[in-house]
Order: sequence, then C-alpha cells, then structure tokens
Amino acid sequence: MKKDKAVFMMALLVVGNLIGAGILALPIQTGGAGVLFSVVAMAVFCGAMYFSAVTLAAEAVEARTDNFNYPSLYQRYLGTFGKWLATITNMLILYGLLTAYLSGGSAIILGAFGVADAEGHRQLVTILLLFAVLSALTMCGTTIIARCNGLLMALLGATFAVIVIIGAIHIKPERELFFNIRFLPIAVPVILTSFHFHNIIPSVCRQLEWDMVAVRKSMAIGMMIGFFMNLIWVAVGIGVLPLTFGEHSVVYSYQHGLPATVPISEILQMPSFSIFAAVFALTAICTSYVANGMGLMDFNKDLLANTIGKSGKILMGLCTFLPPLLIAILFPNVFLKAIGVVGGVGIAVLFGILPAIVFLIKSKTTRGKLLALVVLTLFLSALCFDLLDDFGIIDSAVEIERIERMPDSPPINPDQAQGQRLTIKANSQ
Repeated sequence: MKKDKAVFMMALLVVGNLIGAGILALPIQTGGAGVLFSVVAMAVFCGAMYFSAVTLAAEAVEARTDNFNYPSLYQRYLGTFGKWLATITNMLILYGLLTAYLSGGSAIILGAFGVADAEGHRQLVTILLLFAVLSALTMCGTTIIARCNGLLMALLGATFAVIVIIGAIHIKPERELFFNIRFLPIAVPVILTSFHFHNIIPSVCRQLEWDMVAVRKSMAIGMMIGFFMNLIWVAVGIGVLPLTFGEHSVVYSYQHGLPATVPISEILQMPSFSIFAAVFALTAICTSYVANGMGLMDFNKDLLANTIGKSGKILMGLCTFLPPLLIAILFPNVFLKAIGVVGGVGIAVLFGILPAIVFLIKSKTTRGKLLALVVLTLFLSALCFDLLDDFGIIDSAVEIERIERMPDSPPINPDQAQGQRLTIKANSQ
C-alpha cells in the first residue's frame, strides 16, 4: 500500500509538470488541424514521449546516482558531441519555457482586466511585475513550493474542471468536424511540449527507490491523465473558437501569440469563466516557471562552477532570469513561437532523437531496433518540419480550398474560395 501511494504521488508530480505552457497553447496550435488529426497526433507522440521517458528512466535506474544528468549520459554514448548537443538543447528548452511563461502570463493578466491586445507601457509593466514575483519565488528555493504543492495541484484540477464544464456548454459541434491534415506539422511542436516532463525523471526514479516497475507505472498513469486533460481541452477550445474570422479566432490568436484562455474568455464574456481560466493558467505558469527556473539555476550553477565561486549567486540569477526577461520585453507576443521552438527543436532532440539513438545502440533484438527507428523517424520529422518553418524554407501559410463557410463567419463566395488563404505565420513583432 505504501508503494502504491508513492507511485500515485509521483504520477501527480508528472501531471503537475505536464500542465504548463503546452496545454495553454494546444487549442490554438491544433485548431487548424482539427480535433480528429490532433487527437491522433497526440496519441502517437504521447506514446513516443513515454518510450523516451522509459529509456531515460532505465538509464537513471542503472546509474543509481544522485548527480545523474543528461549531458553526461549522452557523452557516454555519443562522445563530446552528444554532451554539448544535450547542453545546448537543454538550455534552449529551459530558457524558451521561461520566456513563454512571461509572455503568456502577461497576456493572461491583461486579458483578465479586459486588455486582451495591450501594447506599450501596460504590457511592459505587466511583464516586469510577473517577472519579479516568479523569479523571487524561484530564488527562494523549493521550500515554499514543496509546502504548497498539494494545494496548487488541487487548485489546478478544480479550476480546470470548472472551465471545461463552462466551455463545453458553448461548444458548437460543427467546429469539431473540421479537419485539415496540412496544418498538422504546425501542431506537433506544442504537442511535444504538452507531454514534456522528462527533466524530473531522475527525481522520480530516486523517490521510488530505483524500482523500474514502479517508475514505469507512475509515468504511465501521469501521462494518461495528462493525455485526457489535453484531449478535453483541445476539444473545448476548438469547439468554442471560430477558426478564421474575428479578433478572437484561432488564426488571430496564433498571429498575436495568445494562450487559448484569452480568446475563449473574450468570446464567452462570462466573468466566472474568465476568473477561473485566469487562475488555472496563472497557477500552471507559476508552478512551471518555478520548477524550470530552479532547474535552469542548477544547470547554470554546474556550468559556472569554476567561474563564479561561492559568492556568485547574484550572477547566477542574472544569467538565469535576465535573458528570458529581455526577450519577453522585446517580443511580447512570442508565447506561441517560443513554445514551438522549445518543442520542435529542444524537446524533439533532447528527449526524442537522442533517447531513441541510445535505445537503438543498446537494443539487441530486431524488434527493439525497429521500434527505436520508428520513434527516431517521428522525432526527426518533427524537428525537420519545425526548422524548415523557422527558417522560412517552407511557407506556413496554408491554403484553405475546402472551406466555403465557417460558423459565425460571413459567407465566402464559392468563386473566391479557391484563393482564400489562412495565414498562420506568427507575427511576434
């Protein structure tokens, strides 16, 4: 019974790490692909991320050391190249997430006060205040968060249930029927981010006393809970938001880097939903910012150990928190773009491609090698699509030829339908 309780507590820890920037961005990123293709992609990449999690957990259990880290792991299998690739991608993930939290959190706060598309000093002040609060909490260490973790998880669950129930009442079923597979590559990076918890795998293994069966079970339970939460939220978001028309559409929100709770609140115009949605989103951002911020501080501490000495805590804090703040100030609408880079590049490489290579190297069976190759291909595809899009080699403006009329939108002349285009390229300026 004691072991079962420990497994369940670690599963909740996994869920807490899954609920963050990814779930806030999912309905916007997946809206163009539609519910059908998005759910299929979520199931496939959830399985792939579980595969990589089990691979990394097996390495941690085999090592049974408190200072287990991914750069050293990949150095063992891939040499110096693996070590530095892991170092760079881990920094990309952590810095990218902190930037996304500041950008998305400011949009949520301004939206809660009815300023959904703020510019200038309001946005700057909001980002600075959010930065000060979250960074101070992170610098305080784990004590405060550890004491409040149960309360925060309960708050997340309760507010999520409320906004889903309210949102479900306003779903328009015809919107759930739309799908376009050509939008799917754009949705994959945020799907990867929404199933990312791999930084805490060494801690989960240590807490479960290196019991691999218990570790696999806790991760499976946590990821299944996360999967169903993501699925429900995608269905609600796509069902409530119009795709192409209006300032609160999926397209507009993508172009302006808004978390899904902001346009949904504007459409519903219900104070109760807006309050619960803001609390849910800000709680998710707060817990994730602190967790990733502490991880980045520890990471920078290791990198700067020979430079800053024992009295360099201020320098370490500046190296950790100043870059995300500057990026968020310069590009306040960068929320979705940051999530895309984190998932499509950082997570795809560090927690997708590299674990698949490790499994491929260690596997002694044809079946195992084939499975590793399939997973490797999935993550390589995600990386390639994201890089091609980021560098402008492929155009992410996708033509909508089949849409002649959208719900709550003006009619489209059938003669003009051939030329109708949906521009989903993020305008982060």
